[in-house]
Amino acid sequence: MNIRRLRSTTALVGAAALGLTTLTACSSNVDDGRTDGKLDVVASFYPLQFLAQRIGGSAIHVSSLTKPGVEPHDLEISPRQTADLSEAGLVVYLKGLQPSVDRAIAQAEPRHVADAASYTTLEDHGTEVEGDHDHGGEGGHGDEGEEGHEGHAHSGDAAADPHIWLDPVRYAQVAKGVGKALEKADPDHATTYKKNTTALVKELTTLDQDFRSGLKDRSSDTFITTHAAFGYLAERYGLRQEAISGLDPESEPSPARIKGLHSVAKKDKVNTVFFETLVSDRTAKTLAGDLHLRTDVLDPIEGIGDKSKGDDYIQVMRSNLKALQKALGTK
Repeated sequence: MNIRRLRSTTALVGAAALGLTTLTACSSNVDDGRTDGKLDVVASFYPLQFLAQRIGGSAIHVSSLTKPGVEPHDLEISPRQTADLSEAGLVVYLKGLQPSVDRAIAQAEPRHVADAASYTTLEDHGTEVEGDHDHGGEGGHGDEGEEGHEGHAHSGDAAADPHIWLDPVRYAQVAKGVGKALEKADPDHATTYKKNTTALVKELTTLDQDFRSGLKDRSSDTFITTHAAFGYLAERYGLRQEAISGLDPESEPSPARIKGLHSVAKKDKVNTVFFETLVSDRTAKTLAGDLHLRTDVLDPIEGIGDKSKGDDYIQVMRSNLKALQKALGTK
């Protein structure tokens, strides 16, 4: 750990020295959050990186703190990344999802910050994984949340489900907020940001309509998935999410929870157990094997990697729609 810190400090000193010697010869200016005249935008993880890229287009440079294939809940921020935050023209993040990012932002004090959670409403979609639960909270009815719920296991905000991007309507609200933040951070390109925001919101509206029409005339409302990432999606389209783990993808389900899922699967005629691309599929496949059910991928799109069924958010969401249609028996 000390060696890594020493290397990071050395790298920072070296970068600063290099900046001093090349400042006059280069159009990069650390002080105004730009590189070669383009706004430097740092996104905390993929869904916000996607929004920044689509709205900012060629007017900005975008980087992500969470690398492809890394589970964002597990991210730990390096000293170099904290320095990047302080130098950025805009930082886009989701407060409560990644505690190390929240701490680094407080430390770095970036000049402009866009908190995705502030552009929409967060609800309680916690799952009582310690026992069988039939109050419906796992189905995404946010107003039924109880005080005793843990909420996101990594979050200081009790009972707040951060997975807002899996609801195209809420994601569109966040897109509008990110667009406004870009306009404020870089007024010279405000017209571009407005235009690109409008186009993206239109695309997300179409996606929402396709989910609505695509999930009509289904034989079941219930789906079983690895962790409770799909509460907002379930709420939007009248589905019932049953999660093996809670909001924390790494938590182990109790024997009582597994027993409860056996009952749910039989009662609601569930035919599929969904797993994810970035976390272990062991528990999902064991449960499916015990119940003689098929398995499939329902991707929470926390990152795009080699196993993703699509190259970007829109493509993977459409893949999720097809997987849900098959599992829920749409006609």
